[in-house]
Amino acid sequence: MPLDNIFSFLLIFIILSSCDKDDPDSIVSLPTNLEAFYALDEEGLATFELSADNANFYSLSINEDTEDTYIEDFEGVFTYEFSSSGDHEVIARAHSSSADFIEENLTISLDLDDGTPQEGPPNSGYETPLSYPNYNLVWNDEFDGNSLSSDWANEIGTGNNGWGNNELQFYRAENTHVGNGVLTITAKTELFNGMTYTSSRIKTQGMKSFRYGRVDIRAALPFGQGVWPALWMLGDNFSTVGWPACGEIDIAEMVGGAGNRNSTVHGTIHWQQSGSHAEFGNSYTINNGILADNWHVYSIVWDENKIEWYIDDIKYNEVDITPSELSEFHENFFFIMNVAVGGNWPGSPDLTTQFPQRMFVDYIRVFQQ
Repeated sequence: MPLDNIFSFLLIFIILSSCDKDDPDSIVSLPTNLEAFYALDEEGLATFELSADNANFYSLSINEDTEDTYIEDFEGVFTYEFSSSGDHEVIARAHSSSADFIEENLTISLDLDDGTPQEGPPNSGYETPLSYPNYNLVWNDEFDGNSLSSDWANEIGTGNNGWGNNELQFYRAENTHVGNGVLTITAKTELFNGMTYTSSRIKTQGMKSFRYGRVDIRAALPFGQGVWPALWMLGDNFSTVGWPACGEIDIAEMVGGAGNRNSTVHGTIHWQQSGSHAEFGNSYTINNGILADNWHVYSIVWDENKIEWYIDDIKYNEVDITPSELSEFHENFFFIMNVAVGGNWPGSPDLTTQFPQRMFVDYIRVFQQ
């Protein structure tokens, strides 16, 4: 199994008791459950966390190149770097005394020579022009240089209730990279600030916002169960009126998973109607491969009457925004780009999900009449 297929969360309930040999009526109290999970990065470095009720200490025994390595840590947090491919047997133990313990056997299978999925952006795909008849290019970012421009800011942390969706990642600036003319957002298994995944989320709030026009974003999306990339917009008044009253325009979203989910893009709007959340959207599934295989251009064309959604200049959704209850969509909106992990819509990653996952963005361009 390739390294990046590795992530496991194990919850084991084992109820044990034993009798003292010298006194059959004496009961030795043992831990009632053991909780063990680990995160494994692409270099073979594993971080383990163990916890158990009433345990005096934890330990980890790792069979590495036929040698047993014994690690002890009262905090129950261990790191270990695997140096070879293959199956590695790990025994996690929670001890209640020097002699009595409960244990769980784990098997970690990895191939350190396999590399990682989506190490670099695609070599081919759809592309759109720098000019259109009757439009002016009013703002663009080609992601040249070695860092984000001053038009973007990183959002950090887990937000409110997993950014409102019970998402599983911690957003870090370190997961954002600009180089060779491409923005890369990486989602990976990494134990950080109590979360099991990290990723990044960037926005132009307070720097760049627009009302109406054509937006083109050339991107290659990640894939896999529980992976949720998004290229989207929120109304400038988000900080004062909140969501969904500010309005939301999802230029492109994908929820990875089985079937055609890795091949399907969603274009949606969200707004507030009579005090409640309302939404309208549609989707498009490409004929060959998945959205990660090639560059695609995700576009909206937005004016005072309607919003249209396109993938590679194929129109797949349209909404009339002239009704008064859609007044949100006649205000300025700013951009957000992120890769979420888990959440209400995609569900959690499973053993089929490969990490790290990367979203590549070649450019974002805004044209107005």
